[in-house]
Amino acid sequence: MRTVWTYLKKAWHWLTSMRTALALLFLLAIAAIPGALLPQRSLNEENVAEYIANNGRLAEIYDRLQLFDVFQSTWFAAIFLLLTLSLIGCILPRTWDHYQAMKTPPTRAPKNLGRLPLHAEGTIDKPMAEVADDARGLLKKWHVAEYQPDDDRAGAFSLAAERGYTRELANLLFHLGLVGMLITIAAGRMVYYEGHVIVVTESGNYETPEITQSTEFCNTSTANYDSFRAGPLFDGTGLTTFCFDAHDFAADYLPNGQAEMFTSNISYAVGDDILTPTEEWTDYELKVNHPLRVAGDRVYLQGHGYAPTFTVTWPNGETRTQTIQWRPDDPTFFLSSGVMRFDPPAGMYPDLFDRRQNQIAIQGLFAPTAEWSGENGELLTSSYPAMRDPAVAIDVYRGDAGLDTGRAQSIFSLDPTLLHSGQLQKIERVNLTQGESVTLDDGTEVTFDGASEFANYQISRDPFQPWVLVTSAVMLAALVGSLLIRRRRIWVRLIPVDEGVTRVEMGGLARTDRAGWGGEFEDIHRALFGLEDPDEIDDDDLVPDLDEQPVR
Repeated sequence: MRTVWTYLKKAWHWLTSMRTALALLFLLAIAAIPGALLPQRSLNEENVAEYIANNGRLAEIYDRLQLFDVFQSTWFAAIFLLLTLSLIGCILPRTWDHYQAMKTPPTRAPKNLGRLPLHAEGTIDKPMAEVADDARGLLKKWHVAEYQPDDDRAGAFSLAAERGYTRELANLLFHLGLVGMLITIAAGRMVYYEGHVIVVTESGNYETPEITQSTEFCNTSTANYDSFRAGPLFDGTGLTTFCFDAHDFAADYLPNGQAEMFTSNISYAVGDDILTPTEEWTDYELKVNHPLRVAGDRVYLQGHGYAPTFTVTWPNGETRTQTIQWRPDDPTFFLSSGVMRFDPPAGMYPDLFDRRQNQIAIQGLFAPTAEWSGENGELLTSSYPAMRDPAVAIDVYRGDAGLDTGRAQSIFSLDPTLLHSGQLQKIERVNLTQGESVTLDDGTEVTFDGASEFANYQISRDPFQPWVLVTSAVMLAALVGSLLIRRRRIWVRLIPVDEGVTRVEMGGLARTDRAGWGGEFEDIHRALFGLEDPDEIDDDDLVPDLDEQPVR
């Protein structure tokens, strides 16, 4: 047990050394690099799946090393925990040492003050007691100790003064702020929640009658989100109850197509106010970096895209219309890709098998401002992000679109297994502008009605975020203090020369960085010796008057 205790003490001393803390901080920074270079599941699981599919064995190794879940990985959490323990182990003994240092009188003056970086000496025509009182007055803001001749190294009365203890205090506060920031960030990740919801606004552009879309979102259940993630201690039952209604979405673009600002006018209600008519809800103009703050939750406007609308008319005259958001593949000009699936009317195919074999699937590209290229001018691209001349390039499939399988499917692409197995057969490839239609071989008509803009809203809550801000502010303020405050010492030795005359020796030493401190020593020196400030001497006093000079 004694051996075990010895090794534990050595391990603790190693862990709580400043060198180890710096090494762990550097290691944590290196460990975060894969999180910035590789796609992360917590941000976009589809990108991770695509990366693994494209990179084969290497990506599988990355996955086993948790490089796609860096900030949730065990090894990142271990480094984080060791760094926190190391900093706490460094701070506690240093805090006690600093307290002891503040209670300890300044050290006695060296025997030979002339060897110090700052030094001054001379005689003052005053008794030693009066000079000592003057020195005490000049050093009243310093931590001063007096040493009698028996205690002084040179056998004379001396004053020892020290200042700048707050430098070490600021250094400790910096490390405390760093530890507090790490702890509050970790605590926040344990109880936070964050979700995304896509709302198709009513700013549709149709030649057919407007299609009614739900523009409301209520934060009452995690099932209402398109994507949702939360900390391990959040069970999904503590959502803040509020609703908002997205009235519109507007994007301002520069002439080159670069987005300048996104704006969405919404109205919202909290708690029991949700039951009131929507006309009485509170209005708010939501912009990028100007979130709506509701009872601790924050609603951000993150981005937008387009949701094309298609109408399928079957031979018996029945129609089905859908508006679904498509994924912007080009973040500049919003060339987007997506999928729509249509189930035929129940009366057309009483047999369930026949009904499954006649489902319609549409997959293709959408351009808000169409530009045609290629040999035959049939290659669709987008030339501007605003919706000026919408068009689509689509493939139309008939067969089993997977609507009845019970498995979740991507809203942006068809299941490749359905295509490879022949369950879905391509029957048409066509380019359509707004209002155009294509008639299939069985008389079914597919019409491109137009498109609406959708907005992506992020709802997030982190109850520890204010504490992260406080600890970060403390850390930065303490860092500035530790850089600006200087720990310095001044010694004044008084030696009586004659009655009414005192010899004074002064010495100054900066315990950290001397740069910029010498001026304070000079001010005390001039004030004690009664010397005039060089900056206040008139230049005319330095030039002799030629009229008063004797003529030779």
